[in-house]
Amino acid sequence: MLKKPESVLFRITAIWTVIGLAGGLTYRELTKNLDFSGSTQLAVVHTHTLVLGTLIGLGLLALERVYRLSRDRRFGWFLWIWNIGLLITVGGLTTKGTLQVLGSAAAESPALAGISGMGHILLTVGFLLLFLTLGRRIRDDRSAAAELGPADLGTGESAALDARS
Repeated sequence: MLKKPESVLFRITAIWTVIGLAGGLTYRELTKNLDFSGSTQLAVVHTHTLVLGTLIGLGLLALERVYRLSRDRRFGWFLWIWNIGLLITVGGLTTKGTLQVLGSAAAESPALAGISGMGHILLTVGFLLLFLTLGRRIRDDRSAAAELGPADLGTGESAALDARS
């Protein structure tokens, strides 16, 4: 179980936000300074990072608050696998995109595609772990709510649910 999971999620989300904004700035400045007008993978670093890092992170913060995802040990695995997968994916996109802007033949290396593919595989495993974790926590919440009697419904229900956590 994570210690202070909401703080951990907040920090991770903030870091991905900074990386995403830096990715957008890098794309704009590098292409402008080198007078590059072609297609490049560098163009999608900004959106990949902000969507898969920032928006997913903000969603996880809300889900943690409601379902306490961190009480399932798979959530810790999810966080590690997800962030490593996203780091590999964004690193691959950044490397290939930069090489494309610089006009390097290395940009077409199959190794770069393989590395990026590895990142996407890890993201897929992360999604699987997240859905397994969320599914279990939803079932656990339903079970706890079913154990409460009709007299416990209303304001007492949320207090009883919090007490069991």
